[in-house]
Amino acid sequence: MRKLFLLVLLFISTAVGFAQYTNITISTANSPNEPSICINPKNLNQVVGGANISSVYYSTNSGFNWTRYSLTNSSWGVWGDPCIIVDTLGHFYYFHLANTTISPGYWIDRIVCQKSTNGGVSFNNPGSFTYFNPPKEQDKEWAVVDPRNNNIYVTWTQFDSYGTSNQLDSSNILFSKSTDGGLTWVNFGSGTAKRINKLGGDCVDEDNTVEGAVPAVGPNGEIYVAWSGPKIRNSQFGIFFDKSTDAGNTWLDNDIYVADQPGGWDFIIGGIQRSNGMPITCCDISTGTNRGNVYINWADSSGPNNHDIKFARSTNGGLNWSAPLIVNTDNTNREQFFTWMTVDQKTGVIYIVYYDRRNTTGNATDFYMAKSTNGGVSFTEEVISSSSFVPSSSTFFGDYTNITAYNGVVRPIWIRLDGTSLSTMTAIIGLPTGVQEPITILPSEYKLSQNDPNPFNPVTNIKYQIPKDAFVSIKVYNMVGQEVAVLVNEFKRAGEYSYDFSGANLTTGVYFYRMISGDFSQTKKMMLIK
Repeated sequence: MRKLFLLVLLFISTAVGFAQYTNITISTANSPNEPSICINPKNLNQVVGGANISSVYYSTNSGFNWTRYSLTNSSWGVWGDPCIIVDTLGHFYYFHLANTTISPGYWIDRIVCQKSTNGGVSFNNPGSFTYFNPPKEQDKEWAVVDPRNNNIYVTWTQFDSYGTSNQLDSSNILFSKSTDGGLTWVNFGSGTAKRINKLGGDCVDEDNTVEGAVPAVGPNGEIYVAWSGPKIRNSQFGIFFDKSTDAGNTWLDNDIYVADQPGGWDFIIGGIQRSNGMPITCCDISTGTNRGNVYINWADSSGPNNHDIKFARSTNGGLNWSAPLIVNTDNTNREQFFTWMTVDQKTGVIYIVYYDRRNTTGNATDFYMAKSTNGGVSFTEEVISSSSFVPSSSTFFGDYTNITAYNGVVRPIWIRLDGTSLSTMTAIIGLPTGVQEPITILPSEYKLSQNDPNPFNPVTNIKYQIPKDAFVSIKVYNMVGQEVAVLVNEFKRAGEYSYDFSGANLTTGVYFYRMISGDFSQTKKMMLIK
């Protein structure tokens, strides 16, 4: 676990400069990407997160400190697409793809659900799965809980054959549900899953594939879901919408076409191996004036190298939709991408997060949050990352970011890259009643501590401190002076830091790690033994 204790400097947020929110590094272990996060509304100090492939993060103090471990599944394995949700009892669920070893030839052959009744400290093993339909493959799942009855609803994409260009193969949006806390999944008569889309896609896992199904629950138990796909193959792409008013047993005879998605959902962003603009669906079930509003958030292209964050709303259960609103108001041709949305179901406030390059040059990237208090009629924006980072196309960022909020306590989650090191990040936005942000006395000197344990295999912890805001570089070298890893390479606030370094990709031997910050420079030796 990497811990970060900072003296909070409260600046007024502007379009340039530092964010006003404390950034917390959740973890650097296992090259994290594609993060998910969820607050327990019954205990706002309890926050659980996850990241590819199997990382679990949990916090008991509202996200200031985190513990990380690897999720295991003895029956169906653990693969990507982590989705963390919480039910009305305060039980967390970790949905993910399978990596089955007991069924030779199968890979992402089912959607797996593992449950925690102790705030994410542990999850049941192996849990359950929603659907098994070999040789078809199941991908890109998301889940939601109906607070009226604790039902769990899951939607995802089924591939006849993942990645194939065979036009006889298709992709479809499936639905499943559990009425007993994830123990079992309802059988709809032809298996445990129901197809809900009318117009299928191909299986290439690009624009012509139907993907991005994120379900939402309405105030009367309605189930809403939107996804991206082709209206006309290879030429017109858009956002489709469907709904159920009987707990998923039946759906609309014809999907509702919400909006065009110029360029499709799969697009290229400089420095990113792969990006996408697949939609997120939310519904306001608070007691506020916008109760029942349905919202869809996605990204698409307004021109070459100019992707924007889009938003549409419906005030009549998804039958009609507003014209797409561009959330980012930067008036530049710079990129915005990897968006996610949530609704604070206590206040009705809408939050949308995304990567943004309006204030940078090249591929340097900030992380932004947009907020609407009027049901999505308008948004205000602010940068929430404390500094920019530069992604590399050789490093996979996954397919999404995430955000969770309840009663003004907001915890976004995103990935940043410093050198060759990926980090899972959050920001402290709002605090539970009675909780104060911890403030520590600033260190009086620069210090680089000896790693612990030493020798190590394969993870060791490195602590360091800086007495003032400064740029910090910490790099690892082998015996002949070759750089093998970059741990830190960014501007840091004054404070104490802790970094988990993994030598999983290195060979047994002696290594050196060197810290440089201003005029300070120090080198330590460590030993990896496998």
